[in-house]
Amino acid sequence: MTEPLEQLRATAASFPQAPMVMAPYLDKVRSGAYTVTDDDVEALRAAGLTEDEIFEQTVAAAVAEGLRRLDSGLKAIG
Repeated sequence: MTEPLEQLRATAASFPQAPMVMAPYLDKVRSGAYTVTDDDVEALRAAGLTEDEIFEQTVAAAVAEGLRRLDSGLKAIG
């Protein structure tokens, strides 16, 4: 793999674990990000999370899932 890709992997892996209240939301980000709505984000804000926390965890989950799918695709094509 290229160095920038490895740097991206390291950065995504370095984020602290998300608060448990985010688990259903982050599952939604990983499995169907297109279904995330403003209401999902507002519920997290109402639970006491900041917009920065929500954004950072969203990006980390999306990048990690994208890398997982890339690895699966590369493995499939050999």
